[in-house]
Amino acid sequence: MKNILRMTHQRELILEELGNCHNHPTADALYERIKKKLPRISLATVYRNLEILSEAGMIRKLEISGRQKRFDKEIEQHDHIFCVQCRRVDDIKFDQSRLFSLEEEQSQGYKISGCRVEFYGVCPKCQTKNRKKQAGKGECNGGGVKITCKKKGLSGRQREVLEVLAKSDDVCANKDIAAVTSLDPKQISCQLTALKKKGFVASPVRCKYKITEAGKAAF
Repeated sequence: MKNILRMTHQRELILEELGNCHNHPTADALYERIKKKLPRISLATVYRNLEILSEAGMIRKLEISGRQKRFDKEIEQHDHIFCVQCRRVDDIKFDQSRLFSLEEEQSQGYKISGCRVEFYGVCPKCQTKNRKKQAGKGECNGGGVKITCKKKGLSGRQREVLEVLAKSDDVCANKDIAAVTSLDPKQISCQLTALKKKGFVASPVRCKYKITEAGKAAF
């Protein structure tokens, strides 16, 4: 007999809040919404139930390269486009069959069941910000000297690690970060080492990390 997923109050609330979101939230963002209605729920419970609902086919899990996992209530086939600046994710629909096809001799013997396409770029809101920023570069102070200010650069992976640490109330191990991002443990270790050298993370407990004030300012 086929197992039927038991719908607990927590799962019903997660589905309800996910349905109210149209920005493909991360587990962390969804947790912030849910705990307003269910204060005693834990972040780990939200993570676990999102994975269960995803495996049951009731929601979609979006694993965008180099980004935190996001979730979508819409399970019908569609693809996504994400902004490389603000990390916004939007739906995009197109006929994949018109763009992608493999001849039998190209498929290496595989029976093709589908494909996944990622589009990325700069969203309209960020384009507007960029234009304003570009226009502001020509402004000078009273003495006619251009004023510039540059923050220490962070890679996309480093920002992703800092984002997880910034949202955590406790120190995080490598595996904790891997559970909520698309990075593998080896990549995370490299980023943590680099961030620690910059003074953006600290390790108060062996192999566990937290974000520093400098890290919060840089992020």
